[in-house]
Amino acid sequence: MAVFDTTRTTYGAVGLFGRMGAAITAMASAIIAWNDARVTRNALSKLSDRELEDIGLVRGDIDEVARGLRPY
Repeated sequence: MAVFDTTRTTYGAVGLFGRMGAAITAMASAIIAWNDARVTRNALSKLSDRELEDIGLVRGDIDEVARGLRPY
């Protein structure tokens, strides 16, 4: 009977490439979050004061909403 062992890990390759992968993932996440905030800020800035009031915001709330600090 053949046995296939799936519990082995590659300790040498995980250290360096795991940290580099985590750094790249963190950088990509930061860029995505920055772009999402930028897009949200631009979209809300294009609304009139009346339209912002309709959704319960004032112009001063735009940065907080874009950064995710205030749900809208």
